[in-house]
Amino acid sequence: MVDGDTEETLPEEWPAGPEPILALNRMGTFDWDLETDLFSMDARAHEIFDLRPEEFDGTANGLSPRVPSTEAVRLDETVTRAMKGGAENYGGYFRVRRRDGSMRWTHTQGYIRRDDKGRPRRVIGIVRDATQELRESEARLEQAVEDEARRRQTDVVQGLTAALSAARTVRDVLRVLGEAHQRTPLGVSLVVLGLVEGDRVVLVTEEPQDAVPGVRITRVDEPYPMSEVVRTLQPRYIESAKEFAVNYPILWEKLVPLQITAGAYLPLIAEGKAVGAVGLLYSGRRTFTPQDRALFGALGGSVAQSLQRAMLYEQQMDLAQGLQQAMLPRTIPSVPGADIAVRYRSAAAGRDIGGDWYDLIPLPGGRVGAVIGDVQGHDTHAAAVMGQLRIVLRAYAAEGHTPGTVMARASVFLHELDTDRFATCLYAEIDPTTGVVKMVRAGHLDPILRGGDGTCRRIPVEGGLPLGLSAEFGALTYPVTTFELSTFQTLVLCTDGLVELPGDDLSVGLRELMDYISEGPDDVRGLADALIDRADRRGGDDDVAVLLLRRRGPGRQRSGGQLRQEVVPGDPDALAETRHMIRAAVRAWGTVERADEIELAADELITNALMHTEGCATVTLRVLLGPQRLLRIEVEDTSSALPHRRDPGPVGMSGRGLMLVDLLADSWGVEARGGGKCVWCEFSMTWSEPG
Repeated sequence: MVDGDTEETLPEEWPAGPEPILALNRMGTFDWDLETDLFSMDARAHEIFDLRPEEFDGTANGLSPRVPSTEAVRLDETVTRAMKGGAENYGGYFRVRRRDGSMRWTHTQGYIRRDDKGRPRRVIGIVRDATQELRESEARLEQAVEDEARRRQTDVVQGLTAALSAARTVRDVLRVLGEAHQRTPLGVSLVVLGLVEGDRVVLVTEEPQDAVPGVRITRVDEPYPMSEVVRTLQPRYIESAKEFAVNYPILWEKLVPLQITAGAYLPLIAEGKAVGAVGLLYSGRRTFTPQDRALFGALGGSVAQSLQRAMLYEQQMDLAQGLQQAMLPRTIPSVPGADIAVRYRSAAAGRDIGGDWYDLIPLPGGRVGAVIGDVQGHDTHAAAVMGQLRIVLRAYAAEGHTPGTVMARASVFLHELDTDRFATCLYAEIDPTTGVVKMVRAGHLDPILRGGDGTCRRIPVEGGLPLGLSAEFGALTYPVTTFELSTFQTLVLCTDGLVELPGDDLSVGLRELMDYISEGPDDVRGLADALIDRADRRGGDDDVAVLLLRRRGPGRQRSGGQLRQEVVPGDPDALAETRHMIRAAVRAWGTVERADEIELAADELITNALMHTEGCATVTLRVLLGPQRLLRIEVEDTSSALPHRRDPGPVGMSGRGLMLVDLLADSWGVEARGGGKCVWCEFSMTWSEPG
């Protein structure tokens, strides 16, 4: 309630017993607004503090001229403990220095008012002069001091119990117990933890073996205090060096240099059997009172529950991590024309499991599908859902569906899986030969593009809802964003564990990540390692998955290439994407001098197919290698009616398309294809380095 700088061992609360009858005219009231720190008092409270209204600034700190710092520290501890512990009220005695320098005992009692989220917002209380009351109760005051010491020790044990409740692994339990020597009221010099494995007790420690007294592995029937408490299921209290030396001579030889004078060994019992034992060793202490033993008994129960829970958790994590590793791809296929690197890091440095995943899917025509995703949650359920999603995404992509369809079908699958989880995902269809990238996004982070010179930028990808949610809300449209991955550029796909930390702004985290990528190694494997190292240093409670793809430059030997694209009638975006694909392919395959002719001819063939037939048009570009290098454009549709070149006349609205193709291309023709046809044209190619 007021500031101070030292600690006092005087009582914080009056001991249990009948309260003295208080005259109302000896009691003052106060109202403390915790948000504004405004502290108002009535006239009687001003008299008790011996403060004139004009001397008081209306804040809690304004009482400091009358409350000594030692008293302020004690009172602050009482108030803080009540607020953090969820208590509704608190009470305590403290001294006030009056104007004439005399000290008077005062008692206060406050009632804590909280908001609907349980946060303290206001304290309303009373304050009264308690000097005469305490003068008449010296015996009770002495008892209060003793009770205070006991309460402090109890608080330490309760604090340890609370910390143990949050321990997830055996190492966590050991760490919490190892910190006990820093807790002065408990006074522990050394903590030793042992686990029961069959008929043995195995010491668990993060310290070197020589630093821990005793034998690392002992049988239950050997003469050691840990073995004894495991065997008898009864605690063992040793209250002198002589008792140690007589009953446990082998152990005592190791304890002598540590000046141990007493020890409390507690069996850790869960479901009626010992799962371990804990030893609390003391220097300087020589006795354990009945109250001490009761406290240690409660502590032993908490440690046993935490230890059993931790052992079960580690078993589950072993199973879950094995499941997760089985779900992730064992190997990543090599991709001609590209360098690939993938990395995965579990949350909390391998102590947790989640649903992050990556995948690389070979597609026809030398293309590749790159996937990065994150299933909600950090448990075996998330890992299992992740594995199923990875399989269906791979299957839908391999069937030849467009990126938007792949994502929509995966969302429907997850929704029909009848799980409460959703997943974010990014799927990219990449042609390393041309550099054309078609990408869809389902609630995931945008990708990052690093240039050959190290500069980084975020690629904005128009997105849809996360997988599962889009199916639930009937929003299954996933727009496709098309862009070009130039030579020596690196595409960076990652999950949010690489960007976000609790309390941090996502945009700031993304900017810092791009700065780090910009300064990282050019080699994708080195860059992937650097990103995981950064994630380890930053910590965080989320998994991290990374997929990097760097497009290599053209080699001396050129091979044929192929691209395939479906164009839907009435979809201007699909037509624009196809034009972009053709332009990029022409530049990548070296036919730069005929780029305009090729693009115009392809546009005419596609437009004819969409105007004069029903259904989609499928566009294929490929390089034919032979005596002469040719670029061939094929446009397939479902109509069996074959087109013919004809003269449109001076005012005709149709017929010019094929005439234009005939003028631009080196050759063209029509082929019947089952229930449809294919109109094609070819251009001779002369290789030159693309600009």
